[in-house]
Amino acid sequence: MIGNDKTQTSVSAHLLAPLPYAENALEPVISARTIGFHYGKHHKGYVENLNKLAAGTEFAGMMLQKIVAATVGNPDKVAIFNNASQAWNHTFYWHSLSSQGGGEPPAALKQKIEAAFGNVDACKKELAAAATTQFGSGWAWLVLDGDKLKVVKTANADSPLTKGLKPLLTVDVWEHAYYLDYQNRRADYLAALLDKLIDWNFADGNLRG
Repeated sequence: MIGNDKTQTSVSAHLLAPLPYAENALEPVISARTIGFHYGKHHKGYVENLNKLAAGTEFAGMMLQKIVAATVGNPDKVAIFNNASQAWNHTFYWHSLSSQGGGEPPAALKQKIEAAFGNVDACKKELAAAATTQFGSGWAWLVLDGDKLKVVKTANADSPLTKGLKPLLTVDVWEHAYYLDYQNRRADYLAALLDKLIDWNFADGNLRG
């Protein structure tokens, strides 16, 4: 569904997708300690739980996106949905960040951003606002809705995949994404991430894909 094949992970073996960089690559904005827990414990845990839940079912050989689509809204499949969606969301999040991030988006993406938000700073402010005001755990996303960009937020394990929207990039606002480094200062985490780490090239690839 998403053009950038970095996140087109088959889960026939339900493998933990590798980080696209070293655990310390995002310092000082996000510490290696945070990545170690976030990726090595939380993300890994979702994949391991999915393995257990999907064993012997029709979901054992499905890609994550298909599992999400097949289980969303099904009260009997909540645990499978949560773990599959969180596994997908996290892989997408890691690729939304880069040690060479920030700066100006590529021309095609920048043009779409300016058409939707006015300028790049306004887009970042809207992403920060969505992420800051997400009550409890969840995600803020830059998405393509038809031919227009918009910012949306989702709670817990939900994602734009369940709403017919095309994700371009995401920001994780579960507390485990930032609490070791920023404690309760979610806004500081978001400001630093959007200024220095957000990977506009990844978003541009998804826009074109």
